[in-house]
Amino acid sequence: MSRTYDIAGLRALVGPVKWEDNPILVRQKSRDFYWYSPVLKRELEAVTADVVVTPTSEAEVRAVLAAAYQLEIPVTPRGAGTGNYGQAMPLMGGVLLNLAEMNKVKSIERGRVVCEPGALIIDVDKAAEASGQELRMHPSTRGTASVAGFVAGGSGGVGSINWGGLRDFGNVLRLRLMTMEAAPRALELTGEDLHKAVHAYGTNGIITEVEMPLTAHYDWADVIVGFDSFDAAAAYALALGEQDGILKKLMTVVAGPTPHDCFLRHRALIPPGASVVILMIAPHSLDAFEAFTRPYRDARILLDSSHAAPETLAGLPPNYELTWNHTTLRALRVDPRVTYLQVRYPTDGGLKLIKRIHDLYGPEVRGHLELIRFNGRIAFAGLPLVVFTTEARLQEIIAEHEAMGAMIFNPHRYTLEEGGMKQTDAIQLAFKRETDPRGLLNPGKMIAWENPEFDFAAGKNFLFPGLEARARAAQG
Repeated sequence: MSRTYDIAGLRALVGPVKWEDNPILVRQKSRDFYWYSPVLKRELEAVTADVVVTPTSEAEVRAVLAAAYQLEIPVTPRGAGTGNYGQAMPLMGGVLLNLAEMNKVKSIERGRVVCEPGALIIDVDKAAEASGQELRMHPSTRGTASVAGFVAGGSGGVGSINWGGLRDFGNVLRLRLMTMEAAPRALELTGEDLHKAVHAYGTNGIITEVEMPLTAHYDWADVIVGFDSFDAAAAYALALGEQDGILKKLMTVVAGPTPHDCFLRHRALIPPGASVVILMIAPHSLDAFEAFTRPYRDARILLDSSHAAPETLAGLPPNYELTWNHTTLRALRVDPRVTYLQVRYPTDGGLKLIKRIHDLYGPEVRGHLELIRFNGRIAFAGLPLVVFTTEARLQEIIAEHEAMGAMIFNPHRYTLEEGGMKQTDAIQLAFKRETDPRGLLNPGKMIAWENPEFDFAAGKNFLFPGLEARARAAQG
């Protein structure tokens, strides 16, 4: 059954913390970019919190968690709402804990920054730039995403060509988080303990402070290289990625005709049908990059922001806003049938498998590759664009990818396990038992907590009973 919570009692207990219970505004804050997936759009459309609470300090976070624990009201943390698969959507209603106003950059030292959870990534980078530094990596939503949201819901991004993924050792230095108990505790996580909370969707603690590593800042040049074929673009990108002396921050391959058809502000620069490699190159590496590229007779440099005229650059978004899931967003704006997958191709033989998949599906699955450093080696991840017809066909495409040896991280599922390795993260589950004994933090996102007997091998997706009950209540 759908539960009714004592929201009035909660308000009395927490005192003068910023509060919003207007149903329209609460519904808006209860959403992310889940609608990238037609499956999640159907499943999560009715999801909304009962109230949005916006703390401005750790003390206020503690007060909210203590009161909600006492009244058994679920709490779902929210950063900037830029996630893509319902990570921060409150499946059981209750409190949407909006951390956007805990946004201070607290300190910057050589190689590290300490900030509050709601600090926007672009603001952290601007603050760090004064010391000649920047964050190692960021999502394509750099201008709007929060640091803790990226840590809790992301996995990598722009910069992963050098630094790998967020869960790799050293890419997060320290997290401070609050437990949800009768007397919430503030815990400090470092080293291997960080795996308990990185990419855990806030299911086992509320992040109140983040310490991230910094690297040298550069005025990165935006470069786009065009090719007649996707195969040629992918082969060139892998070869360039393996040139360790050429400093890159971004390497993306997008198959034609998507770049010309969907990158509307770049359309005049990109020939119809062309496949492209989208790059961010350090200024001191541009001469080496050009020397490397010259022997590729089918490669055409379509844009180099370091040489382009001001009128050419006017109105162009930065290159990173053409990549990662911004590619999906731009394609969706042109063709509302488009959705996507998240794919990890094998390090050995990746190019052959990518060609096989691309040739098999044609325009139904359009190539989009991101080059990432995996365990010291350059390899391909993918966010291919899929023309959606039915859920059955989408599942068939996923199964076919897996049968061919491509690992799928399913963006059409809202749980930690189904979107990742299809198995329980025992470390995160054990930590949840310690930090959230009543299971009130972001319920429904960790299958192992909700249904320890769930059979991943059965091939069926997990349906959170609480979500179904809330959806029926909203519809009735």
